[in-house]
Amino acid sequence: MAPDPWLIALTLAAALWGAATGTLLPRPAYRFTVDEDQPWQHECPAGHPITGPASGWLGPARCPTPPTKNTPHSTEATPPLTTATPPPTCAYGPRTPTVATTTALVCATLTLATGPRPELAVWLLLTPLAVLLTLVDLRAQRLPDPLTLPFAALALTLLGAVAFVPEHAGQWRTAAYGALALGGLYFLFFLIRPAALGFGDVKLALGLGAVLGWYGWGALYLGTFAGALIGSAYTLVLAARGRAVRGQLVALGPFMIAGAYVGLLLEAYAA
Repeated sequence: MAPDPWLIALTLAAALWGAATGTLLPRPAYRFTVDEDQPWQHECPAGHPITGPASGWLGPARCPTPPTKNTPHSTEATPPLTTATPPPTCAYGPRTPTVATTTALVCATLTLATGPRPELAVWLLLTPLAVLLTLVDLRAQRLPDPLTLPFAALALTLLGAVAFVPEHAGQWRTAAYGALALGGLYFLFFLIRPAALGFGDVKLALGLGAVLGWYGWGALYLGTFAGALIGSAYTLVLAARGRAVRGQLVALGPFMIAGAYVGLLLEAYAA
Protein backbone atom coordinates (compact mmCIF):
# COMPACT_ATOMS: atom_id res chain seq x y z
CA MET A 1 0.00 0.00 0.00
CA ALA A 2 1.38 3.38 -1.02
CA PRO A 3 1.96 5.82 1.84
CA ASP A 4 -0.71 8.48 2.29
CA PRO A 5 0.86 11.84 1.38
CA TRP A 6 -1.65 13.69 3.54
CA LEU A 7 -0.75 11.60 6.57
CA ILE A 8 2.94 12.15 5.91
CA ALA A 9 2.41 15.92 5.71
CA LEU A 10 0.30 15.86 8.86
CA THR A 11 2.95 13.85 10.69
CA LEU A 12 5.68 16.29 9.68
CA ALA A 13 3.54 19.21 10.82
CA ALA A 14 2.92 17.46 14.16
CA ALA A 15 6.65 16.82 14.59
CA LEU A 16 7.36 20.51 13.95
CA TRP A 17 4.70 21.43 16.48
CA GLY A 18 6.29 19.10 19.01
CA ALA A 19 9.77 20.47 18.38
CA ALA A 20 8.57 24.08 18.65
CA THR A 21 6.65 23.54 21.89
CA GLY A 22 9.41 21.32 23.27
CA THR A 23 11.88 24.21 23.08
CA LEU A 24 9.63 26.14 25.47
CA LEU A 25 9.61 23.47 28.19
CA PRO A 26 13.12 23.52 29.79
CA ARG A 27 12.57 26.82 31.58
CA PRO A 28 9.22 25.90 33.23
CA ALA A 29 10.65 22.45 34.03
CA TYR A 30 13.43 24.14 35.99
CA ARG A 31 11.14 26.66 37.67
CA PHE A 32 8.66 24.00 38.83
CA THR A 33 11.44 21.75 40.16
CA VAL A 34 11.32 22.71 43.82
CA ASP A 35 10.44 20.98 47.07
CA GLU A 36 6.87 21.09 48.30
CA ASP A 37 5.82 24.36 49.96
CA GLN A 38 8.77 26.16 48.35
CA PRO A 39 8.29 29.10 45.94
CA TRP A 40 8.93 28.47 42.27
CA GLN A 41 12.46 29.13 41.04
CA HIS A 42 12.91 32.75 40.04
CA GLU A 43 16.69 32.77 39.57
CA CYS A 44 19.08 30.63 37.56
CA PRO A 45 21.84 28.73 39.44
CA ALA A 46 24.17 31.71 38.86
CA GLY A 47 21.73 34.04 40.61
CA HIS A 48 20.36 35.89 37.58
CA PRO A 49 16.63 36.71 37.53
CA ILE A 50 14.77 34.53 35.01
CA THR A 51 13.15 36.73 32.40
CA GLY A 52 11.69 36.15 28.97
CA PRO A 53 8.38 35.32 27.28
CA ALA A 54 5.34 34.86 29.55
CA SER A 55 7.15 36.49 32.50
CA GLY A 56 10.09 34.15 32.17
CA TRP A 57 8.08 30.92 32.17
CA LEU A 58 8.67 29.76 28.60
CA GLY A 59 11.81 29.09 26.59
CA PRO A 60 15.22 27.39 26.76
CA ALA A 61 16.90 27.34 30.16
CA ARG A 62 19.81 29.68 29.71
CA CYS A 63 20.70 33.23 30.67
CA PRO A 64 23.61 35.63 30.03
CA THR A 65 26.62 35.41 32.33
CA PRO A 66 28.28 38.73 33.15
CA PRO A 67 31.96 38.99 32.16
CA THR A 68 34.56 38.62 34.90
CA LYS A 69 35.67 41.98 36.27
CA ASN A 70 39.34 42.94 36.65
CA THR A 71 40.78 42.78 40.14
CA PRO A 72 43.46 45.12 41.56
CA HIS A 73 45.96 42.24 41.52
CA SER A 74 45.32 41.33 37.91
CA THR A 75 48.27 41.92 35.61
CA GLU A 76 46.32 41.44 32.38
CA ALA A 77 43.53 43.69 31.28
CA THR A 78 40.33 42.05 30.20
CA PRO A 79 39.57 42.97 26.60
CA PRO A 80 36.53 45.21 26.34
CA LEU A 81 33.30 43.63 25.21
CA THR A 82 31.96 44.70 21.87
CA THR A 83 28.42 44.58 20.57
CA ALA A 84 29.52 41.93 18.06
CA THR A 85 30.54 39.50 20.83
CA PRO A 86 27.60 38.29 22.94
CA PRO A 87 28.27 37.45 26.57
CA PRO A 88 28.61 33.78 27.53
CA THR A 89 25.49 32.01 28.73
CA CYS A 90 24.61 30.02 31.83
CA ALA A 91 22.71 26.83 30.92
CA TYR A 92 20.47 25.12 33.46
CA GLY A 93 17.55 22.72 33.56
CA PRO A 94 16.82 19.98 30.98
CA ARG A 95 18.68 20.09 27.68
CA THR A 96 16.56 21.84 25.05
CA PRO A 97 17.50 19.57 22.08
CA THR A 98 16.61 16.44 24.05
CA VAL A 99 13.26 17.81 25.23
CA ALA A 100 12.36 19.16 21.79
CA THR A 101 13.26 15.88 20.06
CA THR A 102 11.28 13.82 22.58
CA THR A 103 8.20 16.02 22.24
CA ALA A 104 8.45 15.91 18.44
CA LEU A 105 8.67 12.09 18.42
CA VAL A 106 5.67 11.73 20.71
CA CYS A 107 3.59 14.08 18.56
CA ALA A 108 4.65 12.33 15.34
CA THR A 109 3.86 8.82 16.59
CA LEU A 110 0.49 9.90 17.96
CA THR A 111 -0.30 11.40 14.57
CA LEU A 112 0.61 8.22 12.75
CA ALA A 113 -1.61 6.20 15.09
CA THR A 114 -4.57 8.58 15.15
CA GLY A 115 -4.58 9.84 11.59
CA PRO A 116 -6.58 12.93 10.61
CA ARG A 117 -9.37 12.34 13.15
CA PRO A 118 -10.33 15.45 15.18
CA GLU A 119 -9.17 14.05 18.55
CA LEU A 120 -5.61 14.30 17.23
CA ALA A 121 -5.72 18.02 17.99
CA VAL A 122 -6.36 17.19 21.65
CA TRP A 123 -3.44 14.77 21.82
CA LEU A 124 -1.10 17.33 20.26
CA LEU A 125 -2.20 20.08 22.65
CA LEU A 126 -1.81 17.86 25.71
CA THR A 127 1.54 16.33 24.74
CA PRO A 128 3.77 19.30 25.74
CA LEU A 129 2.03 19.46 29.13
CA ALA A 130 2.51 15.72 29.63
CA VAL A 131 6.22 16.02 28.78
CA LEU A 132 6.54 18.92 31.22
CA LEU A 133 4.86 16.89 33.97
CA THR A 134 7.28 14.04 33.29
CA LEU A 135 10.31 16.31 33.53
CA VAL A 136 9.20 17.90 36.79
CA ASP A 137 8.29 14.60 38.46
CA LEU A 138 11.58 13.00 37.44
CA ARG A 139 13.58 15.88 38.90
CA ALA A 140 11.51 16.82 41.96
CA GLN A 141 9.24 13.80 42.57
CA ARG A 142 6.17 16.00 42.66
CA LEU A 143 3.34 16.91 40.31
CA PRO A 144 2.35 20.57 40.87
CA ASP A 145 -1.32 21.57 40.86
CA PRO A 146 -0.74 24.29 38.21
CA LEU A 147 0.10 21.44 35.80
CA THR A 148 -2.07 18.47 36.83
CA LEU A 149 -5.35 20.34 37.24
CA PRO A 150 -5.18 22.18 33.88
CA PHE A 151 -4.20 18.87 32.24
CA ALA A 152 -7.38 17.20 33.53
CA ALA A 153 -9.57 20.22 32.77
CA LEU A 154 -8.18 20.59 29.24
CA ALA A 155 -8.56 16.88 28.51
CA LEU A 156 -12.23 16.82 29.50
CA THR A 157 -13.07 20.19 27.92
CA LEU A 158 -11.31 19.61 24.61
CA LEU A 159 -12.62 16.07 24.24
CA GLY A 160 -16.11 17.39 25.01
CA ALA A 161 -15.73 19.83 22.12
CA VAL A 162 -14.33 17.17 19.78
CA ALA A 163 -17.38 14.98 20.50
CA PHE A 164 -19.41 17.42 18.38
CA VAL A 165 -17.01 17.21 15.42
CA PRO A 166 -17.75 14.59 12.73
CA GLU A 167 -15.36 11.67 12.14
CA HIS A 168 -14.21 11.36 15.76
CA ALA A 169 -13.61 7.84 17.06
CA GLY A 170 -14.32 8.07 20.78
CA GLN A 171 -16.97 8.99 23.34
CA TRP A 172 -16.89 11.82 25.83
CA ARG A 173 -19.08 9.92 28.27
CA THR A 174 -16.53 7.15 28.72
CA ALA A 175 -13.80 9.82 28.93
CA ALA A 176 -15.60 11.37 31.90
CA TYR A 177 -16.22 7.97 33.47
CA GLY A 178 -12.58 7.05 32.85
CA ALA A 179 -11.40 10.17 34.68
CA LEU A 180 -13.58 9.30 37.67
CA ALA A 181 -12.59 5.62 37.61
CA LEU A 182 -8.82 6.09 37.37
CA GLY A 183 -8.84 9.08 39.71
CA GLY A 184 -10.90 7.08 42.20
CA LEU A 185 -8.57 4.09 41.93
CA TYR A 186 -5.49 6.18 42.67
CA PHE A 187 -7.32 8.00 45.46
CA LEU A 188 -8.04 4.60 47.04
CA PHE A 189 -4.35 3.69 46.74
CA PHE A 190 -3.48 7.05 48.29
CA LEU A 191 -5.72 6.35 51.28
CA ILE A 192 -4.24 2.86 51.74
CA ARG A 193 -0.56 3.78 51.27
CA PRO A 194 -0.09 7.56 51.37
CA ALA A 195 3.68 7.10 51.63
CA ALA A 196 3.83 5.22 48.31
CA LEU A 197 2.24 7.87 46.10
CA GLY A 198 1.35 11.51 46.38
CA PHE A 199 -1.93 13.30 45.89
CA GLY A 200 -0.49 14.77 42.71
CA ASP A 201 -0.62 11.27 41.21
CA VAL A 202 -4.35 11.19 41.98
CA LYS A 203 -4.88 14.48 40.15
CA LEU A 204 -2.79 13.30 37.22
CA ALA A 205 -4.90 10.13 37.05
CA LEU A 206 -7.98 12.27 36.39
CA GLY A 207 -6.51 13.65 33.16
CA LEU A 208 -5.00 10.36 32.02
CA GLY A 209 -8.26 8.56 32.75
CA ALA A 210 -10.11 11.02 30.53
CA VAL A 211 -7.61 10.59 27.68
CA LEU A 212 -7.68 6.79 27.83
CA GLY A 213 -11.41 6.60 28.50
CA TRP A 214 -12.10 8.42 25.25
CA TYR A 215 -11.43 5.16 23.39
CA GLY A 216 -13.31 3.01 25.92
CA TRP A 217 -12.71 0.85 28.96
CA GLY A 218 -10.27 -1.39 27.11
CA ALA A 219 -7.97 1.58 26.53
CA LEU A 220 -8.22 2.52 30.20
CA TYR A 221 -7.27 -0.99 31.33
CA LEU A 222 -4.46 -1.21 28.80
CA GLY A 223 -2.93 2.16 29.64
CA THR A 224 -3.13 1.56 33.39
CA PHE A 225 -1.61 -1.91 33.08
CA ALA A 226 1.13 -0.65 30.76
CA GLY A 227 2.09 2.05 33.27
CA ALA A 228 2.30 -0.47 36.10
CA LEU A 229 4.32 -2.84 33.90
CA ILE A 230 6.80 -0.14 32.88
CA GLY A 231 7.21 0.95 36.49
CA SER A 232 7.78 -2.64 37.65
CA ALA A 233 10.34 -3.23 34.90
CA TYR A 234 12.20 -0.07 35.93
CA THR A 235 12.26 -1.21 39.57
CA LEU A 236 13.60 -4.64 38.55
CA VAL A 237 16.34 -3.03 36.47
CA LEU A 238 17.38 -0.89 39.44
CA ALA A 239 17.43 -3.97 41.68
CA ALA A 240 19.49 -5.96 39.15
CA ARG A 241 22.02 -3.13 38.96
CA GLY A 242 22.18 -2.85 42.75
CA ARG A 243 20.80 0.68 42.75
CA ALA A 244 17.48 -0.01 44.42
CA VAL A 245 17.15 1.23 48.01
CA ARG A 246 14.56 -0.25 50.34
CA GLY A 247 11.86 2.30 51.06
CA GLN A 248 13.10 4.64 48.32
CA LEU A 249 10.34 6.76 46.81
CA VAL A 250 9.94 6.48 43.05
CA ALA A 251 8.22 9.08 40.91
CA LEU A 252 5.07 7.41 39.54
CA GLY A 253 4.01 10.18 37.18
CA PRO A 254 6.43 9.32 34.35
CA PHE A 255 5.30 5.66 34.39
CA MET A 256 1.63 6.65 34.44
CA ILE A 257 2.19 8.95 31.48
CA ALA A 258 4.27 6.38 29.59
CA GLY A 259 1.58 3.73 30.10
CA ALA A 260 -1.12 6.12 28.91
CA TYR A 261 0.99 6.91 25.85
CA VAL A 262 1.31 3.22 24.99
CA GLY A 263 -2.39 2.59 25.52
CA LEU A 264 -3.33 5.64 23.49
CA LEU A 265 -1.08 4.63 20.61
CA LEU A 266 -2.52 1.12 20.38
CA GLU A 267 -6.15 2.11 20.84
CA ALA A 268 -5.96 5.10 18.48
CA TYR A 269 -4.47 2.87 15.79
CA ALA A 270 -7.14 0.20 16.32
CA ALA A 271 -10.06 2.67 16.44
